[in-house]
Amino acid sequence: MAGKNPWGGSGDDGSSGDDGAGSNGGGGGESSGPRNPWLPGGGEPGKRRSASIEDIFKSRGPEGPRRAGGGGGGAGGPGFRFPERPDGKSWVPVILGGVALVWVGVTSFHFIQPGEQAVVTWLGGKYSGTLDSGLQPTLPWPIQMVEKENVTQVRLEEVPGTKTEKLILTGDQNLVDLSYLIRWNISDLTLFKYQLNDPRNALLEIGEAAMRAAVARQDLDSVLTGAGRAEIEQDVRTAMQARLDAYRSGISVQGIEINKVDPPSRVEEAFKDVSSAQQDADANINRARAVAQQVLARAQGDASEFNDIYEEYKLAPEVTRRRLYYETMEQILAKTDKTIVESGNVTPYLPLPELKRRAQEAPPSSQQGQ
Repeated sequence: MAGKNPWGGSGDDGSSGDDGAGSNGGGGGESSGPRNPWLPGGGEPGKRRSASIEDIFKSRGPEGPRRAGGGGGGAGGPGFRFPERPDGKSWVPVILGGVALVWVGVTSFHFIQPGEQAVVTWLGGKYSGTLDSGLQPTLPWPIQMVEKENVTQVRLEEVPGTKTEKLILTGDQNLVDLSYLIRWNISDLTLFKYQLNDPRNALLEIGEAAMRAAVARQDLDSVLTGAGRAEIEQDVRTAMQARLDAYRSGISVQGIEINKVDPPSRVEEAFKDVSSAQQDADANINRARAVAQQVLARAQGDASEFNDIYEEYKLAPEVTRRRLYYETMEQILAKTDKTIVESGNVTPYLPLPELKRRAQEAPPSSQQGQ
């Protein structure tokens, strides 16, 4: 059964199977079947060659559709064209101009919060000026760059930290482990940014030097007990501020606060023993002073009483002597159980305890009889 070759020949003669296309009426004319889609056009009639990979990609590239009468290619792909304005001009300059205006508006105006200041620099390098709080204009970024800083915030620096030991020598050649806080803020932003290479590190170094000098003027007891802490804090703050002003650092020291004063960790147990012994000694001294005050008060009372009796004695010597004798005998005899009286016709011994007991038992017995 004869079949039609899709490349232009018939299936019975077998002559078109090799080249893939048949001839019209004996092979001298144009191909009677469809053209091979993989072959480039423009070749001589009747002469064909096999398609190479370069021909395939050339026919499918941007140039192929244009050669075949298709639409224009470009960055947007085949047939893509950028939208145009009604007057036929491109929208690209308009879009770029709008983006530039937005960029200038956003980067040229800066809102500085209350309590803040800002430093303006040319291209991030050369200093240009300082901006106060409010809405402030500058040239757009990156021509002028703005760096904001809070100048009223009080900042804290803890020295030497939570887990670090800092030993300082006292005036009596003893060591203490001391930690403290530095409260400071920025007084001049321009000096703070450009005068010192590392203002915070300079603050810490100056604070440590001032603290060591202040503690060296105090003895161990005044530092440990807290008696000299207020003086140390004031001395450190004054010395730090004077040095920072001399360096033109732009920093203001608000205060110094001593957090902890302990003995060194290696001798802490010995310090505890000494402190305990000192507390016991103080307690004994206080008790001795209390007894001394009591004895002194009693002696002063006795002396005052003697002076009063002497004044009465000068007015009536005999009466005063007799009264003193009776009072003395009353005090002495009240403490004895036996009394011996040397006189005639009187029992020399008086059983005072027995008489006293009988006198106490008599009322109950008399009441029972009734």
